[in-house]
Amino acid sequence: MNTAPNHATEAAADQFARRVAARMAQGTDDLPYDITERLRAARVQALAKRKVVSPVRKAAPAPVVLRSGSSAILGRGGDGGWWNALVSAIPLMALVIGLFAINIAQDENGLNEVAEVDAALLTDDLPPEAYTDPGFMQFLKTSATARN
Repeated sequence: MNTAPNHATEAAADQFARRVAARMAQGTDDLPYDITERLRAARVQALAKRKVVSPVRKAAPAPVVLRSGSSAILGRGGDGGWWNALVSAIPLMALVIGLFAINIAQDENGLNEVAEVDAALLTDDLPPEAYTDPGFMQFLKTSATARN
């Protein structure tokens, strides 16, 4: 679907408007003064309300669908230059920075957990060697069943 204005259609519309205006102007010579004056006032109002055309500038390229085999991508028509490349890279940079921040937070959480375990082992009444003793695991199981 192409919605960009075509120069040929603009020229045809402009030519049609000129023919209509010329045809309407032919019959105004025979009209009374009050009707001619009302028509003049209507033209002035129409000109005041008309759409103001901005100076011609390079229009931004419209999004287009590009096909490559059985896949389609949404692209921008025309050359975007370095600005579009920079704007397109911003989400990628945000993603990479976010992944680094998550990695740092995960590492810090892991280190905090290890530090808590080390602090609990060092401040406990039992020596650390007791936790590696195979009989200690059996002791924990029997004491847990005796409490129930």
